[in-house]
Amino acid sequence: MPVGVWRTDLGGLAALRCGPEVAPAVLLLPGYAASKEDFLPILPALAAAGFAVTALDLRGQHESPGPDEIAAYSLEAFADDVHRVIDALGAGPAHLVGHSFGGLVARAAVIADPGRMRSLTLLSSGPAGIVGRRQAALRTIRLVLERGGSAAVWAALHAVERPRPAPTADFLRQRFFAHNQACLVAIAQHLLDTPDRVAELAAVARGAGLPVLVTHGDGDDGWPAAVQADMARRLAARYEVLPGARHDPAADAPDALVAALVGFWRTPGVPARRAASAVAEASSGASSGVA
Repeated sequence: MPVGVWRTDLGGLAALRCGPEVAPAVLLLPGYAASKEDFLPILPALAAAGFAVTALDLRGQHESPGPDEIAAYSLEAFADDVHRVIDALGAGPAHLVGHSFGGLVARAAVIADPGRMRSLTLLSSGPAGIVGRRQAALRTIRLVLERGGSAAVWAALHAVERPRPAPTADFLRQRFFAHNQACLVAIAQHLLDTPDRVAELAAVARGAGLPVLVTHGDGDDGWPAAVQADMARRLAARYEVLPGARHDPAADAPDALVAALVGFWRTPGVPARRAASAVAEASSGASSGVA
């Protein structure tokens, strides 16, 4: 655990916090089969930049308890949790960051109540269900989960995963089996079937004057780069491509991600890059690794 980071509970959900509590609040939401620990590489730097940062385990993830019923993991339920955590922080509106599936949760939370947010960042996320290679993988994972449970999925993933140092491997195994199986099934379904709500989000953000950032790695193999660039254009959002990063910029390029986030929060009205011009560039480059 980095110096200055502590574990806590907010609204019944497990969290990591870092930074002075009187500073502007930041709330980080993880992706599928992930957890708050994925943000450890960026927590101290964001705190040093003057922000009170909280990384969350969503309901059913890792150390956050969750029901055993799939229906309890609706996007609306996840969004309600976000609202409750922001209220528990007691620092007013928060800068909300959602990575991958966390971006779909963040979008639902903003659409339901934009007044609780100071800004929205969609990190390696998309306008609707995921596509390409990850879509095919998720369909398989969902089927294996339903037929063989978490143990069967872990065995399949472990068979093709590259070797990792023992402490990392032990943590990843412990975390995976800590996830509620109903949560894993439900999130996989959301990532496959969530409809495009960009127009609705754009209208809500515009009406609330809420700044939006869309950012992803230049090697992202989640949603195609062109899809994310077009989402930024439709949202009239700031758009940044992070060099040297794939689907998880916090792990691959933490310094670049911190610079993008802090720059956006400090000067949200200054575009880092024109999203419209980036669509054609992304179409001919990074998107080819996904389809």
